[in-house]
Amino acid sequence: MLKTDMAVIVEGKYDKIKLASLLDALIVSTEGFGVFSDKELQHFLRKLAQTKGILVITDSDAAGFRIRSFIHSIAAKGTVVDAYIPDIPGKESRKDAPSKEGKLGVEGIPAELILQAVERAGVGKEVTENERRTITNADLYEHGFTGTQNASDRRRILLKKAGLPARLCGSNLLKTLNAFMNYEDFLALAATIDG
Repeated sequence: MLKTDMAVIVEGKYDKIKLASLLDALIVSTEGFGVFSDKELQHFLRKLAQTKGILVITDSDAAGFRIRSFIHSIAAKGTVVDAYIPDIPGKESRKDAPSKEGKLGVEGIPAELILQAVERAGVGKEVTENERRTITNADLYEHGFTGTQNASDRRRILLKKAGLPARLCGSNLLKTLNAFMNYEDFLALAATIDG
Protein backbone atom coordinates (compact mmCIF):
# COMPACT_ATOMS: atom_id res chain seq x y z
CA MET A 1 0.00 0.00 0.00
CA LEU A 2 1.23 3.47 -0.85
CA LYS A 3 0.54 6.61 1.16
CA THR A 4 0.16 10.13 -0.12
CA ASP A 5 -0.75 13.27 1.75
CA MET A 6 -2.32 14.60 -1.43
CA ALA A 7 -6.04 14.08 -2.08
CA VAL A 8 -6.64 11.59 -4.88
CA ILE A 9 -9.34 12.51 -7.40
CA VAL A 10 -11.07 9.78 -9.41
CA GLU A 11 -14.09 9.64 -11.71
CA GLY A 12 -16.50 7.29 -9.98
CA LYS A 13 -17.36 5.18 -6.95
CA TYR A 14 -15.88 1.97 -8.38
CA ASP A 15 -12.57 3.76 -9.01
CA LYS A 16 -12.70 5.01 -5.43
CA ILE A 17 -13.33 1.50 -4.09
CA LYS A 18 -10.41 0.11 -6.12
CA LEU A 19 -7.96 2.80 -5.00
CA ALA A 20 -9.01 2.57 -1.34
CA SER A 21 -7.45 -0.90 -1.29
CA LEU A 22 -4.19 0.40 -2.78
CA LEU A 23 -3.66 3.88 -1.37
CA ASP A 24 -3.69 5.38 2.09
CA ALA A 25 -5.16 8.72 1.07
CA LEU A 26 -8.28 10.83 0.95
CA ILE A 27 -10.00 9.68 -2.25
CA VAL A 28 -12.71 11.87 -3.79
CA SER A 29 -14.95 11.02 -6.73
CA THR A 30 -16.02 13.61 -9.29
CA GLU A 31 -19.19 11.55 -9.92
CA GLY A 32 -18.15 11.48 -13.55
CA PHE A 33 -19.28 14.62 -15.35
CA GLY A 34 -21.15 15.68 -12.19
CA VAL A 35 -18.14 17.82 -11.31
CA PHE A 36 -19.00 20.18 -14.17
CA SER A 37 -22.22 21.36 -12.48
CA ASP A 38 -21.62 20.70 -8.77
CA LYS A 39 -20.38 24.04 -7.40
CA GLU A 40 -19.92 22.65 -3.89
CA LEU A 41 -17.69 19.84 -5.20
CA GLN A 42 -15.72 22.35 -7.29
CA HIS A 43 -15.16 24.52 -4.20
CA PHE A 44 -14.08 21.43 -2.23
CA LEU A 45 -11.60 20.39 -4.96
CA ARG A 46 -10.13 23.91 -5.05
CA LYS A 47 -9.71 23.85 -1.28
CA LEU A 48 -8.09 20.40 -1.40
CA ALA A 49 -5.75 21.54 -4.16
CA GLN A 50 -4.73 24.65 -2.24
CA THR A 51 -4.36 22.88 1.11
CA LYS A 52 -2.91 19.48 0.23
CA GLY A 53 -2.50 19.33 -3.51
CA ILE A 54 -4.40 16.79 -5.58
CA LEU A 55 -3.42 13.74 -7.57
CA VAL A 56 -5.74 13.06 -10.51
CA ILE A 57 -6.20 9.48 -11.71
CA THR A 58 -8.84 9.21 -14.42
CA ASP A 59 -9.56 6.72 -17.19
CA SER A 60 -7.37 7.05 -20.27
CA ASP A 61 -10.34 7.72 -22.56
CA ALA A 62 -11.65 11.06 -23.85
CA ALA A 63 -14.07 11.46 -20.93
CA GLY A 64 -11.26 10.92 -18.43
CA PHE A 65 -9.08 13.52 -20.11
CA ARG A 66 -11.98 15.98 -20.23
CA ILE A 67 -12.54 15.61 -16.47
CA ARG A 68 -8.77 15.88 -15.83
CA SER A 69 -8.60 19.07 -17.89
CA PHE A 70 -11.54 20.58 -16.02
CA ILE A 71 -9.91 19.89 -12.66
CA HIS A 72 -6.76 21.64 -13.86
CA SER A 73 -8.87 24.61 -14.96
CA ILE A 74 -10.49 25.11 -11.54
CA ALA A 75 -7.42 24.50 -9.36
CA ALA A 76 -4.54 26.87 -8.82
CA LYS A 77 -1.51 26.32 -11.04
CA GLY A 78 1.00 23.94 -9.51
CA THR A 79 -1.48 22.22 -7.16
CA VAL A 80 -2.46 19.30 -9.41
CA VAL A 81 -0.34 16.24 -10.22
CA ASP A 82 -1.37 13.71 -12.85
CA ALA A 83 -1.02 9.94 -12.71
CA TYR A 84 -1.75 8.20 -16.01
CA ILE A 85 -2.93 4.64 -16.41
CA PRO A 86 -1.99 2.78 -19.59
CA ASP A 87 -4.36 2.09 -22.49
CA ILE A 88 -5.41 -1.52 -22.07
CA PRO A 89 -8.18 -2.95 -24.25
CA GLY A 90 -10.97 -4.71 -22.39
CA LYS A 91 -14.01 -4.24 -20.19
CA GLU A 92 -14.62 -4.22 -16.45
CA SER A 93 -16.09 -7.45 -15.07
CA ARG A 94 -19.20 -5.70 -13.72
CA LYS A 95 -20.10 -4.30 -17.18
CA ASP A 96 -21.93 -6.09 -19.99
CA ALA A 97 -19.97 -4.33 -22.74
CA PRO A 98 -16.69 -2.45 -23.06
CA SER A 99 -16.62 1.33 -22.88
CA LYS A 100 -17.11 3.44 -26.00
CA GLU A 101 -13.36 3.41 -26.66
CA GLY A 102 -12.92 -0.23 -25.58
CA LYS A 103 -10.36 0.56 -22.86
CA LEU A 104 -10.23 -0.53 -19.24
CA GLY A 105 -10.94 2.23 -16.77
CA VAL A 106 -9.21 2.78 -13.45
CA GLU A 107 -11.39 0.16 -11.76
CA GLY A 108 -10.32 -2.51 -14.27
CA ILE A 109 -6.59 -1.79 -14.41
CA PRO A 110 -4.40 -4.26 -12.47
CA ALA A 111 -3.34 -2.97 -9.06
CA GLU A 112 0.39 -3.07 -9.82
CA LEU A 113 -0.09 -0.75 -12.84
CA ILE A 114 -2.00 1.78 -10.73
CA LEU A 115 0.72 1.74 -8.08
CA GLN A 116 3.36 2.22 -10.80
CA ALA A 117 1.40 5.20 -12.16
CA VAL A 118 1.29 6.80 -8.71
CA GLU A 119 5.00 6.15 -8.15
CA ARG A 120 5.82 7.65 -11.59
CA ALA A 121 3.84 10.75 -10.58
CA GLY A 122 6.27 11.03 -7.66
CA VAL A 123 3.74 11.30 -4.84
CA GLY A 124 3.48 7.87 -3.20
CA LYS A 125 5.56 6.45 -0.40
CA GLU A 126 5.40 3.14 1.45
CA VAL A 127 3.16 3.25 4.50
CA THR A 128 5.18 3.49 7.70
CA GLU A 129 4.41 4.69 11.21
CA ASN A 130 2.23 7.77 11.40
CA GLU A 131 4.29 10.88 11.89
CA ARG A 132 1.55 12.58 13.89
CA ARG A 133 -1.54 11.83 15.97
CA THR A 134 -4.58 11.55 13.71
CA ILE A 135 -8.24 12.14 14.45
CA THR A 136 -10.06 8.84 15.09
CA ASN A 137 -13.65 7.57 15.33
CA ALA A 138 -13.16 7.51 19.09
CA ASP A 139 -12.34 11.24 19.02
CA LEU A 140 -15.51 11.95 17.03
CA TYR A 141 -17.53 9.96 19.56
CA GLU A 142 -15.85 11.55 22.58
CA HIS A 143 -16.72 15.03 21.32
CA GLY A 144 -20.30 14.14 20.38
CA PHE A 145 -19.90 14.11 16.60
CA THR A 146 -21.08 10.47 16.46
CA GLY A 147 -23.22 8.28 18.69
CA THR A 148 -25.38 10.98 20.26
CA GLN A 149 -28.86 12.26 19.53
CA ASN A 150 -27.61 15.57 18.12
CA ALA A 151 -24.43 14.19 16.48
CA SER A 152 -25.50 15.03 12.92
CA ASP A 153 -26.20 18.66 13.89
CA ARG A 154 -22.85 18.90 15.66
CA ARG A 155 -21.06 17.39 12.62
CA ARG A 156 -22.69 19.98 10.33
CA ILE A 157 -21.48 22.78 12.63
CA LEU A 158 -17.98 21.27 12.74
CA LEU A 159 -17.80 20.95 8.97
CA LYS A 160 -19.16 24.47 8.42
CA LYS A 161 -16.60 25.96 10.82
CA ALA A 162 -13.87 23.98 9.05
CA GLY A 163 -15.10 25.20 5.64
CA LEU A 164 -15.86 21.68 4.43
CA PRO A 165 -18.93 20.21 2.66
CA ALA A 166 -21.78 19.44 5.07
CA ARG A 167 -22.56 16.09 3.47
CA LEU A 168 -19.25 14.42 4.41
CA CYS A 169 -19.75 11.29 6.47
CA GLY A 170 -18.25 7.90 7.22
CA SER A 171 -14.62 7.19 6.47
CA ASN A 172 -14.37 10.19 4.15
CA LEU A 173 -15.24 12.44 7.10
CA LEU A 174 -12.24 11.17 9.07
CA LYS A 175 -9.88 11.23 6.09
CA THR A 176 -10.99 14.75 5.17
CA LEU A 177 -10.63 16.08 8.71
CA ASN A 178 -7.16 14.52 8.93
CA ALA A 179 -6.26 16.04 5.54
CA PHE A 180 -7.21 19.55 6.61
CA MET A 181 -6.22 19.68 10.26
CA ASN A 182 -4.10 18.01 12.87
CA TYR A 183 -5.43 16.55 16.12
CA GLU A 184 -4.75 19.73 18.08
CA ASP A 185 -6.66 21.85 15.53
CA PHE A 186 -9.57 19.39 15.81
CA LEU A 187 -9.60 19.74 19.60
CA ALA A 188 -9.59 23.53 19.34
CA LEU A 189 -12.43 23.50 16.82
CA ALA A 190 -14.42 21.00 18.91
CA ALA A 191 -14.01 23.27 21.94
CA THR A 192 -15.66 26.16 20.08
CA ILE A 193 -18.70 23.93 19.49
CA ASP A 194 -18.77 22.56 23.06
CA GLY A 195 -18.45 25.98 24.59
